[in-house]
Amino acid sequence: MRNAQTEKEQPMVRRLVLAIMVVVPLVGSATSVLADPPRPPANLVASDSKGDIGEKVDLSWELSPDDTAKAKPRNVIAYHLFRKEASETEFTKLKGEPTYQSTTFTDENCERGKQYLYQIRAVAPGDELSTAVETAKAVTPEMEYFVFSRGWYGIILLAVCGSVTFYIEVARSGRELKIRKIAGLEAVDEAIGRATEMGRPCLFVPGILDINDIQTIAGLTVLSHVAKVAAEYDARIEVPTCRSLVMATARETVESSYLAAGRPDAYNEDNIYYVTDEQFGYVASVTGTMVREEPAACFYMGAFFAESLILAETGNSIGAIQVAGTAMPSQLPFFVAACDYTLIGEEFFAASAYLSGEPHQLGSLKGQDVGKVIGVTLLLIGCAVATLFSVTGNETIGSVVSFLTNNVLGSGGLLP
Repeated sequence: MRNAQTEKEQPMVRRLVLAIMVVVPLVGSATSVLADPPRPPANLVASDSKGDIGEKVDLSWELSPDDTAKAKPRNVIAYHLFRKEASETEFTKLKGEPTYQSTTFTDENCERGKQYLYQIRAVAPGDELSTAVETAKAVTPEMEYFVFSRGWYGIILLAVCGSVTFYIEVARSGRELKIRKIAGLEAVDEAIGRATEMGRPCLFVPGILDINDIQTIAGLTVLSHVAKVAAEYDARIEVPTCRSLVMATARETVESSYLAAGRPDAYNEDNIYYVTDEQFGYVASVTGTMVREEPAACFYMGAFFAESLILAETGNSIGAIQVAGTAMPSQLPFFVAACDYTLIGEEFFAASAYLSGEPHQLGSLKGQDVGKVIGVTLLLIGCAVATLFSVTGNETIGSVVSFLTNNVLGSGGLLP
């Protein structure tokens, strides 16, 4: 029985041995094929990157023959790039690794004026590297003083800056510039007049940020006008602040306004005072003052946060005329809901020019309006042309869309 079983097992063993003898050479040959280093890419070119300050170099190359759709199997998974200065002997690997099918790369860590040589190698799945391909000549990154590919951007910039300069000169010549009326600012005189008639003070809150914030500066410019009108009407103005530097600046601003109104004797610096830097401690003090003294006019001009609704609701509860202005988008809804007039965003910054009457501010305001007209006009033209092209499919209209996209808005240059 044992001999018969052994005779049956022998053919199976022979077949298994034959299979191993056939498969092992095939696996070994496939492994050797995959382990072979890939063929190198070709034509590595390095050029100075345009439109920068001399810190970038653009690299381009042709794919390795083992990194094409026809390569069976594809024997490239990435490319390694190396760099050295022309005076050095060894290459160092660059950070960042272009993947397979990549033909471009930008070296963003160069130094202006130095000469660089580059080298590229293809990488196989087993981290085998191809032979190196070097650039034929060194490249020197240089700073570009003019980016001619953004010519239309320069033209638009010159048009806006030119209009600002032109209107500043017009304002300085004494000619009156037509400026759109802002309802909130027109109500300032009315509010102060009402406070004078009622024998109650005016309250001005210049926000809660320090003097280095542009909104605080814009608010103090509005304060200058409010203080001047208050001096002319002989109304008392009270300015609580939460920053010591804002207090000092507000005192100088109000004193100058009283001098300009011819009422220096009516100025009282104790009405402009510092409370605290703590946000809600400051708000508690201001709202307490509002409830006790019941000012007839409240002005909130500056940067505000969560305290905006507390201030506006308290002023509304005492029946004061309230005028607010801020560029904080999250606080605008509260002011709009609780105040009589609100200067929204850019209106707040325009208020300083509107109230000051200074030629350079009025000219800048008018020139910026011209820039907005240019921007809106280009936007409307682009939308109209793009809509026509999508509806008609006309090739001529399509070329106009391409020109607007690539040249005017992009970096294609002045001409197609």
